Amino acid sequence: MEPVLDLLVSICSIATLGQYVWSMRAHFQSQAMSPGAMVISAAVIATALFFLAILWIQSQPGSAKLTGLAVELASSALFWWAIVTSRKARLRFAFAPDDPHSLLTDGPYGHVRHPFYTSYIVFWIGWGIAIWSVWALVPVAGIAILYVFAALDEEKKFSRTPLAGAYADYRVRAGLFWPRLGW
Repeated sequence: MEPVLDLLVSICSIATLGQYVWSMRAHFQSQAMSPGAMVISAAVIATALFFLAILWIQSQPGSAKLTGLAVELASSALFWWAIVTSRKARLRFAFAPDDPHSLLTDGPYGHVRHPFYTSYIVFWIGWGIAIWSVWALVPVAGIAILYVFAALDEEKKFSRTPLAGAYADYRVRAGLFWPRLGW
């Protein structure tokens, strides 16, 4: 049963990364990848290879693999909800130099300001759970930090656009990566 779960985690994880690659070409609009986006891409590739090696070399509890898969599937659901909601918004790559030109506040954006980054972080947490290794903590934390920097960069860009006031109001209602409770 263990090789079957290893295969299932591998396929789900690679498919999830594949949908992210697809979005870079088909959903996000930018002339070229910024250096920051290239750093994220390199970290993603290195971490994926590292996680695949751990998954197939070490043994993990079946419950960890199943829990990790469930978390990965939840991240995919959030990712596709954000895709559907933002498909007409012409969003940019992470760390793109352009200022934002529109503000999304419906769908997942009604709950979190950066649902794509949230879905990516949740995915890496899920894969980290699936490989059930303390060695997963460092790359997951590192990738999460990169997404925090990307989100904060976007937040700063909103402050210098005509959308600054609306964005300030929106920040009160929606959490950065996790929904605000009690608003």
